[in-house]
Amino acid sequence: MHKIIKDKAIVTDDWTLLKLAEGETAEAAKVPAGKQIVPLNVWLAQTAQLNARSDIGVWIASDERAEVLGDAVTTLPLIAIDFPSFTDGRGYSIAYQLRARQGFEGELRAIGDVLRDQLFYMQRVGFNAFATRSDRSIEDALKGLTDFSDTYQTSWDQKSPLFRRVPRPAAEETL
Repeated sequence: MHKIIKDKAIVTDDWTLLKLAEGETAEAAKVPAGKQIVPLNVWLAQTAQLNARSDIGVWIASDERAEVLGDAVTTLPLIAIDFPSFTDGRGYSIAYQLRARQGFEGELRAIGDVLRDQLFYMQRVGFNAFATRSDRSIEDALKGLTDFSDTYQTSWDQKSPLFRRVPRPAAEETL
């Protein structure tokens, strides 16, 4: 069974990532029974059928817009964001938008070229699950979530900057 990191623990992945075969259209794609993560274009083409299922998640490519999901973000149990390469940072913005602007509260999973060095920062923008590259140690990747003990800036996981969180001595009154 495939393993992922979810909520800071290594767990067995019970979802299947559906990818279209070459030449297959979103409208004609067959979505099997069971927990499936479908491409955004399949979700959009088959919303009527898929929206009735509680075992469907959606994956978004880095060049797609999460806003097209509309109100579905309140009912989807899982949204995955694909990182086609570790140098493509668009997924960070998509994740932050889903959490902060669209109110997504389900599992937000990073898929694709996901490496240990990115996990801490991905967590900061709202990811709580990570499907790391299979050629790397998932146990080592888990340690990436705790690479830093504190943060300076605000983000999804920390609403106040460090200078507001650190107690300061009262300023002496000047005469």
